[in-house]
Amino acid sequence: MVPRHRSSPHPAEPRGLGEGLHSPCPVLQLITLSGSAQMVTSLEAKGNILTAYLAGALAVMVSIYTAGGVSGAHMNPAFTLAMCLVEQCPWWKLPIFVAVQTTGAFLSAGAVYAVYYDAIHHYSNGTLTTSGPQETASIFATYPAEYLSLSNGFLDQVVATALLIVGILAILDPHNKGVPKGLEPVAVALLVLSLEASLGSNCGCPMNPARDFGPRLFTYVAGWGAEVFSRGNGWWWVPVVAPMLGAAVGSALYQLLVAFHHPLPEGTAEQSPPLLTDPNIALMEKGTGGHCPTSGAGDGTCLSQRPQAPAEPTATINQP
Repeated sequence: MVPRHRSSPHPAEPRGLGEGLHSPCPVLQLITLSGSAQMVTSLEAKGNILTAYLAGALAVMVSIYTAGGVSGAHMNPAFTLAMCLVEQCPWWKLPIFVAVQTTGAFLSAGAVYAVYYDAIHHYSNGTLTTSGPQETASIFATYPAEYLSLSNGFLDQVVATALLIVGILAILDPHNKGVPKGLEPVAVALLVLSLEASLGSNCGCPMNPARDFGPRLFTYVAGWGAEVFSRGNGWWWVPVVAPMLGAAVGSALYQLLVAFHHPLPEGTAEQSPPLLTDPNIALMEKGTGGHCPTSGAGDGTCLSQRPQAPAEPTATINQP
């Protein structure tokens, strides 16, 4: 039996903290990191890079379905930033969401370590390392390929995250082709899978600062040591900073190349673009006073009440 929804006695109150506490980030990270752990510790006998990517993409879908109606399914600081930039999420919520997303990723890494504790130590002979044939740090965070420079890795993550944001905005745009209502999480999962499968060889395609930094911080305190921050010429900051820049680039590109070119409804005066800058158009959850119900990726998605098309004018007057 499904319990009835209880509305807040103070619906006008800011909901930022409550939304953050209902973040689906733990669900996302538990599934994603477990897929990596299974691949590494089984020597790819029970999983490979494709199954790890598939687990991550399906984790996005499950997370959005799980918490999309409660918190908006914010999972990715980069996507939260994009929603702030297009005026679909208030800026004061950004640090709250980022803190909760990162904390959730840290705790999820601890849970995965506990579940795979015996497997990790059996595989590594009890030595937790970040490099070598028996390294296990890559279960939790991304590390660059040996050939990858910091500048090339930075560009990789800007491009990947920009594509992620453009794709999500296209999926959610009620003036674009869109997807059937309720299937947005499936479309976002396929988007994430396509990006990981095509842009994953350089550095694992993190696209999510919380997903990378939270587990990396866990490995630092759990015994892998300071090398988790020094490996790859100090790689750790790239998957934190580059996706945020990519989010800004992606949101700007979608506005300039797509949203600005949507035809305005007949009889509407020329004004701001009809998609992301108009609070009546959406990506907004019905009855939340401006709450932006987004998932965020790799990192995440707005699961919103889609606006209804304007009624066609008729010649009937005083029609009931």
